[in-house]
Amino acid sequence: MDYKKTLNLPQTKFPMRADLVNREPAVLNKWEEQGLYNLIREKSKGKPGYILHDGPPYANGNVHIGTALNKILKDIVVKYKTMSGLDAPYVPGWDCHGLPIEHQVMKLLGNEGFKLSQPEIRKRCRQYANKYIEIQKEQFKRLGVLGEWNNPYLTLNYGYEAKIIEAFSQLILKGYIHKRLKPIHWCPVCKTALAEAEIEYKERKSASIYVKFKLDRQWRQVFPESAGQINNPLHVLIWTTTPWTLLANVAVAVHPAFSYRIIRTDRVSLLVMDEERIISLIKQKLGGECVVLKERITGKALEDLAYDHPFLKRRGKIVLADYVSNLEGTGCVHTAPGHGEEDYQTGLKYNLDVLSPVDDKGNFTDSAGEFKGINVFKANRLIIDKLEKDGNLLSEGVISHSYPHCWRCKNPVIFKATKQWFINIDHDQLRTKTLEAIERVNWIPSWGKLRMHNMVALRPEWCISRQRSWGVPIPVFYCQNCGEILATRESLEAVAAMVSKQGADSWFKKRPEEILPSTILCPQCKGRKFRKETDILDVWFESGVSYKAVLKARKDLGFPADLYLEGSDQHRGWFQSALLIAMGCGDDLPYRSVLTHGFMVDGEGKKMSKSLGNLISAEEMVSRSGADVIRLWVTSENYQTDMAYSDEILERMAEAYRRI
Repeated sequence: MDYKKTLNLPQTKFPMRADLVNREPAVLNKWEEQGLYNLIREKSKGKPGYILHDGPPYANGNVHIGTALNKILKDIVVKYKTMSGLDAPYVPGWDCHGLPIEHQVMKLLGNEGFKLSQPEIRKRCRQYANKYIEIQKEQFKRLGVLGEWNNPYLTLNYGYEAKIIEAFSQLILKGYIHKRLKPIHWCPVCKTALAEAEIEYKERKSASIYVKFKLDRQWRQVFPESAGQINNPLHVLIWTTTPWTLLANVAVAVHPAFSYRIIRTDRVSLLVMDEERIISLIKQKLGGECVVLKERITGKALEDLAYDHPFLKRRGKIVLADYVSNLEGTGCVHTAPGHGEEDYQTGLKYNLDVLSPVDDKGNFTDSAGEFKGINVFKANRLIIDKLEKDGNLLSEGVISHSYPHCWRCKNPVIFKATKQWFINIDHDQLRTKTLEAIERVNWIPSWGKLRMHNMVALRPEWCISRQRSWGVPIPVFYCQNCGEILATRESLEAVAAMVSKQGADSWFKKRPEEILPSTILCPQCKGRKFRKETDILDVWFESGVSYKAVLKARKDLGFPADLYLEGSDQHRGWFQSALLIAMGCGDDLPYRSVLTHGFMVDGEGKKMSKSLGNLISAEEMVSRSGADVIRLWVTSENYQTDMAYSDEILERMAEAYRRI
């Protein structure tokens, strides 16, 4: 590769006596002509091995400063281990499927994209991924990174895709994977489910409202002393920042051990928690003369009291939940099992309806009545107005709080119940086994162990299904007669065999009868006609399988890896997905050590990102000073913390290089 011709680099901003910008490409060409990487491999044969397993970057754009930092750190480790007398091969890889690539392709296609079939969209995505694999490959090589560039691992290769199917098959046959209706993070813009690793939290202003729910008269039996002092209806008062979820309300949760009292005025009587802060707040909201009745009742005594929904013809009931807080709200929590994880768990306990009248675009469905077709965020104002008109709104305000956003499109997400595929990490003690395994890993820096432990200890089920086109399919079928799921050893092996020979594209082109052996019958009704699952697998599942598809599959590598080295965000991403899959499949730890580095910030300490416009490409950096100065900058930084980059910092590093 002639780097002078291909990169077309501009004049450097920081002129160097060594003329690195122009001289380095000649050095790289010489390395390539000599086959330097292969010569090193030959000389290292027979020596003790050391395997740094490359975490795959997305093939969806030019290499930026953060990715350059990561690759240079890996190159330094590999070269150091090689010079220390070890055989340290480096096999780079790329993450080729998923929303990041499909998102870019659909943007380029515009309206044309909506007219294309799944196979056609997948073809465009494959072309896009292959294009950027080659671009990034040359940009990494220009940074002086040595590796097996002619034989990298790609998640779109047939063999890799077959290993993904194999891992899924092992987990579902062991009982870890199931499908059920459950609330998950959903992006209305990307129209797909999202895992925790695909969520970013940003400040957002939301409505803050206090809403009244009229209790059934049976409350008088629970508060016998207070009953004679109240002539008007008693309402339980809730506080919420998501008015649109009120359409799915089926319960109000109270804490079983907390104490509750009634606040009475001439106009309204309200049931709230017996906390000085709450009572003072509610009296302020009510205004005028308020009487706090003396009778105190525990939340446990309120269980199963019925109430009327504030604007729908629906009855709800009071339930108990330990997560109810006495630090915010009223101590009475609006509960919609279709729109929240804690609400959902409470719903399971009380067998509550899981309502979620919201479509894939975030608009209300027909079952939402007068709100049909309205976007949930736009509906907030309409719902608040209706509550006020009906006399069920006590107070309205605005609150600024941390809210989940989609990592890709940056828009706010919603919690909505949909039928998705999950890995149950509590099945067969997978969570416990994983937590024990974390203790056996060498975490660098050491705080990584606690971070990883807490994330695994607290994480919910892993949602692994996505409603997109570009990825590896979830290889299950449904009986057309009775709807039963078909995922037997025989059916899964048939899919894996097909994918290994023809790739995952074959799933989207072939009919079920062309994939399955004719001997396969429905396990429930013995039917012979099936339809295919339309969801694809989460890309974190795909990259998590790399230990199986790369380390265990290549003879020149080994399992487990000696080192995984990525940014600290991968504690909730690749580090975790690889660990959970490996432990679930019975392969044990995929790595011996895990090293993390910080993120890139600009000279003012702001995080560098495309959205802020302060992200610099690796090519631009090299064109200014040459790769050697960039590598010197990397070695001079404390990688364990966030690292600053600016023109001034680069100029100082160039001066230091001149002195050397």
